[in-house]
Amino acid sequence: QVQLVESGGGLVQAGGSLRLSCAASGRSFSRGVMGWFRQAPGKEREFVAAIRRSGGYTYYADSVKGRFTISREEGKNSVYLQMNSLKPEDTAVYYCAADPNFGGSYYDTYEYDYWGQGTQVTVSS
Repeated sequence: QVQLVESGGGLVQAGGSLRLSCAASGRSFSRGVMGWFRQAPGKEREFVAAIRRSGGYTYYADSVKGRFTISREEGKNSVYLQMNSLKPEDTAVYYCAADPNFGGSYYDTYEYDYWGQGTQVTVSS
């Protein structure tokens, strides 16, 4: 059974930092892609960042480029999201997602087969 478990969310003041972690188990994603999405109350789930396991290519939403960094740990099914210079508009539930076979649409929720349960990130002004 495939599981994605996120951790690292919390409450932080504007300008602060948080680091999210996602540990995957149950299958390998070495040839796929892992990503982070977020969903604020009353809004659709939106793409934040993604990383291809092979080659380490990274992709970011314009709204987080230069502030967030996605990374992976070699040899492990883990992905991280370092979030700096956080803003109140970053407040959302953050979800880890994984696709064992990269289809190209890293920004689309339909690309991903597996999802974590989500972790709350709240940025106060």
